[in-house]
Amino acid sequence: MAKLVAGTYGDALFELAVEQNLTDSLMQEIEMVQTVLKENDGLEKILMHPEIPKTQKLQVIEKVFKGRISDALTGFLRIVVTKGRYKDLPDIFAYFIARVKEYKKIGVAEVISAVPLGEAQKQRIEKKLLDTTHYETMEIDYKVDESKIGGLMIRIGDRVVDSTIRSKLNRLSGALMKISLESEKEGVQTS
Repeated sequence: MAKLVAGTYGDALFELAVEQNLTDSLMQEIEMVQTVLKENDGLEKILMHPEIPKTQKLQVIEKVFKGRISDALTGFLRIVVTKGRYKDLPDIFAYFIARVKEYKKIGVAEVISAVPLGEAQKQRIEKKLLDTTHYETMEIDYKVDESKIGGLMIRIGDRVVDSTIRSKLNRLSGALMKISLESEKEGVQTS
């Protein structure tokens, strides 16, 4: 249900942004709103509190954000609060940002290696990702996970390329286990 809500509201905001040529400015404003909400725990408590009337919550939105962000985003925040969907705002914003990045052909990847990668390796990985996808630029988050032993795991959206030694060992172990079970089964049948 939360993904449906995030998609519905995120799509509406995205369509507005494209229609009014606001994709870049709304992305920046959303980052600012996210920062304000993270840094002001009291604001979040007010907006989430079930006993505070929506009219008061709307006044808070106006007081905090009016003049600091566009009327388009202020109006969107008012709709979200009016509809009682404030708790879904982080998911809505994440969905919107992902849509804008896809629209602007910005790929977002996570690369996990067993050891830190050098700049030359990172450049080769970025070039390979750009050559094998439809993206024009990449935002890559490099992480180190020593349990991978060696190789790389690359995630782009819901796609995963796992060439780590750990995954190869797991596949080999599974294949050996299957062979072992088949051998035992054949041994039982021939006896």
